[in-house]
Amino acid sequence: MRAMTTFAMRAITAFVCITTMIALTGYVQIDGEQILAMRDFRPTIKLLGGRLSIDFVNATPPNAPLTWERLIYFLQAVRIVTPDRAVQLLALPQTEAQAADALLAKAQALGSSMRKAFTAVQRKQRIAMEWVTPINEILRITEGHDELIWTTGAWRIEFIAREGGLDWLLAAVARSGAEIIAEGSQARLRICANPQCGLFFYDISRTHLRRWCSMATCGNRSKVAAFARRHASGRPSGE
Repeated sequence: MRAMTTFAMRAITAFVCITTMIALTGYVQIDGEQILAMRDFRPTIKLLGGRLSIDFVNATPPNAPLTWERLIYFLQAVRIVTPDRAVQLLALPQTEAQAADALLAKAQALGSSMRKAFTAVQRKQRIAMEWVTPINEILRITEGHDELIWTTGAWRIEFIAREGGLDWLLAAVARSGAEIIAEGSQARLRICANPQCGLFFYDISRTHLRRWCSMATCGNRSKVAAFARRHASGRPSGE
């Protein structure tokens, strides 16, 4: 009985240690080797933009460096890579740090340039050539083909990149961004009306008068705030 109790206590201790290690580092030590444990950050990536490139810009921090983990989880969330491939890519900085750093720098430049270009499109301003350069660099070195994809109740043409090196991971994002820029003033690109939000979205509403990135979040908050203001203004003075 004492032996069983000791075994159970050791098992619980080992489980707690492994869980803590995964929570803090994303890795677990097994037989002297670090094995990557998949941590799911997908709930923090909001796919509300309606276009791949818009979701990428929204997922790229405007005033902070893009992390390797966030880039890979984004690629998994939009199904550019499978969960198994995402696990492999998350470990890449440990084995091929130079290649991972190079892709991360390109992803950061791509997100930053598209953010500036999208802002100009939304404001109907001129798009600077230097904002387009990172997009063209990805388009120039990647190969692939267009494919009809059934999504959200309609057929869409999506670019399927041919795998080779790592740049192909950004090819579909760059292609999507180029399409929006090419639409110019006709693009129905919007910025959420919530000044604390700042997310972009593509307005495909029937009236083309969509204001919020999501009615479930920013839209509802606006309604609640407006109701509170009306309620406060209707109170008798002195209450």
